[in-house]
Amino acid sequence: MTAVMGRERLKYYSLTGEQGERAVSDGLAGGSDWFRSDIERKRMKELMRRSDFPAVRDTLLWFGLLVGFAAAGVALWRSWPAFICFAIYGVLYGTASDSRWHECGHGTAFKNPWLNDRVYAIASFMDMRDPTVWRWSHTRHHTDTLIVGRDREIAVMRPARLARLTANLFGLLEFPHNLWEMVVHASGHLMPDERTFVPAEEERKVFRTARVWCVIYALMVAACVVTHSVVPFLLIGGPRIYGVWLLEIYALTQHAGLGENVLDHRLNTRTLYMGRVNRFLYWNMNYHIEHHMFPMVPYHRLADLHEQVKHDMPEAYPSMWAAYKEIIPAVLRQLKDQTYYIRRELPPGAAPYRVPPDGRAVLEG
Repeated sequence: MTAVMGRERLKYYSLTGEQGERAVSDGLAGGSDWFRSDIERKRMKELMRRSDFPAVRDTLLWFGLLVGFAAAGVALWRSWPAFICFAIYGVLYGTASDSRWHECGHGTAFKNPWLNDRVYAIASFMDMRDPTVWRWSHTRHHTDTLIVGRDREIAVMRPARLARLTANLFGLLEFPHNLWEMVVHASGHLMPDERTFVPAEEERKVFRTARVWCVIYALMVAACVVTHSVVPFLLIGGPRIYGVWLLEIYALTQHAGLGENVLDHRLNTRTLYMGRVNRFLYWNMNYHIEHHMFPMVPYHRLADLHEQVKHDMPEAYPSMWAAYKEIIPAVLRQLKDQTYYIRRELPPGAAPYRVPPDGRAVLEG
């Protein structure tokens, strides 16, 4: 019975099922009616102004740390300090690459489009996410954030698949799934859900990229065989298993336990404060309501944007721990009550929450 219910819930969230059509007919799809705080036009232009310097600085530091810890791990191989080096390298590769992929995919990290595209391509490979598929997928995520049947990037469904969430702290499901997608793409096919948002004229890019990546992974495996060592795997591919745990901890704070089928990012997205190291790894994506509300503001201006709009926002969580103290009970409650979601109070004078005209602001059973 549980397995049947699980399949039914997956079908409910599927982009090829009836919920997507319902979202369109109910006026939830298309991104035209989202709430946005009022900001003076001149100030908004200042916040959206792009600059190469912050991203060049942060990217050089990131690459430098990657090379440094990789080299140290190889040099110290078979000693316990190598474990520490690869643990840090894994987080820099498996976690920090995600935020670089994300911001460069928006085209906002650098002012120079060529730099955005190059870093996006590198980070996409590190994330094992096809750059073309995921550019379109993430565009849909922003257009239809947590709209059931439209958003492929809903990480925590109702009820949550707790075993899957736990396994993905170690990449145990996502890594083989991404490998399988790579093989499918290399064979000249898209996954069924991908066909709902990837334009036909873009398909050749997907297939070509997957074939190049398959060659790189084949060379990595060959290097492991020739050297009789797992080091090549620890350097390429492996960090998507042993280095994603922090990414998963970050990512679940974005939307878990919040509202579905709403048109207000304050109801389905979460902002929290982080320390300097986490903000470097995460590229300020902890200001997530602000990012969703104004996705063209570069990551290095999100703190300024937060100050500009916080009068309209629920109070930011003071830490990840504070966020998880709310997320965990909410997700557990949703195991039994799938209509429940967290609805936080707005400060006095804030614009009221915006919900669909029919009031359908929660997932229906």
